[in-house]
Amino acid sequence: MVNCTGCKISSCYKGEECIRGQDLSSYEAPSREEYKKGDNKRIFEAASHIEGEHYMEWTRLEEIIGFAEEMGYTKIGISHCVGLTTEAKHLKEVLDEKFNVEAVCCKFSAIDKKDFNLTQIDCKRYEAICNPIGQAIVLNDLKTDLNIIVGLCIGHDMLFTKYSEAPVTTFIVKDRVTGHNPAATLYSSYYHNKLKK
Repeated sequence: MVNCTGCKISSCYKGEECIRGQDLSSYEAPSREEYKKGDNKRIFEAASHIEGEHYMEWTRLEEIIGFAEEMGYTKIGISHCVGLTTEAKHLKEVLDEKFNVEAVCCKFSAIDKKDFNLTQIDCKRYEAICNPIGQAIVLNDLKTDLNIIVGLCIGHDMLFTKYSEAPVTTFIVKDRVTGHNPAATLYSSYYHNKLKK
């Protein structure tokens, strides 16, 4: 069993032995080897550079821009939820200043949920499926260098990431109840207690 949550010492962060007695040393060598490989090495180095040079200075959006520039990416894809079309538009406008940006909405295919016998929000009206695999296929075809998720539903984000040929990062996580701020449930004692029951 592994459980690093709640550790206040973080001895591993200081290069010391785990005070909880968790021995994860057998995972060190294989992970080291993976970091030395091609794209992994470039992504790892760029991520470390962004953190080291701009710690507590850049927003997530600035980090995405800086990372893409450092990696030499020129074409960025946005895979967005229909409910966050405005946010995706604003993101595209910012990224358009430096990159060629392609954006595809989750409902673009207009495939009926009934074709897959999927649960509907309202059975009295037509509901198109979210099509994250289709979004990935579109952006793969457009040869994007990096894809950004903007508010895809749980599960749909996983399928998009699975099928995307380009590396994927998330800019906005879908959470309709908290205004797309899922960490709020951890900071609210009401929600924390509600979810623990």
